[in-house]
Formats: sequence, structure tokens, C-alpha cells
Amino acid sequence: MTFLLDLLGLNNLSFYEFLWVSFGTLGQIVFFSRWIIQWISSEKSKTSVIPVAFWWCSLIGGMITLIYAHHIGSFPFMLAQAVGIVVYSRNLLLIYRSQNEKNS
Repeated sequence: MTFLLDLLGLNNLSFYEFLWVSFGTLGQIVFFSRWIIQWISSEKSKTSVIPVAFWWCSLIGGMITLIYAHHIGSFPFMLAQAVGIVVYSRNLLLIYRSQNEKNS
């Protein structure tokens, strides 16, 4: 385990710092998973598709990553995530608004 932590550059972190790095990594994993979801959905439908789950993973991963960026004090990282969160939220709003209009 020490070898792996050393290889990843995480060996000198306190437990508290390790938890924060793990939290930030979780955000990146959730954020990255959106591309897997999009790829699988497109392969199933044999056309390019952006499923609702893509936007939810974007929003949740972006929020986790924004919290982590704030923790490490990276303004450019926070700015990028905050702008993205607005876009992801807007897309979800448009999708659910459109679905409600279809059901009315």
C-alpha cells in the first residue's frame, strides 16, 4: 500500500488531507463517468445521444469538484466548475421543462 501511495504522490499526506484528495478524486470519477454513459447510450441507439444521466453526472461531479477546488483555493478551477454547473443545471431544466410540456 505504501508503494502505491508513494507512486501516486500521496504518501506524505495527513489523514485529513488524504480524505480531501479522495473527495476530489470522487468528483473527478463521477464527472468522467458521464462520458462512459454517453458512449454506451450512443452505441445502444447507433446515433450520438446525450442522455439525462450525462447531465446529472456533470452536475454532481461538478459540484463535488467545485467544493474540492474551493478547499484547495484554486480560483481558476472554481471558476471553470461554477460556469459548468450553470450550464448543466440549465440543460436539466430545459429537459424536464420539455418533458412536462409533452405530458400536459
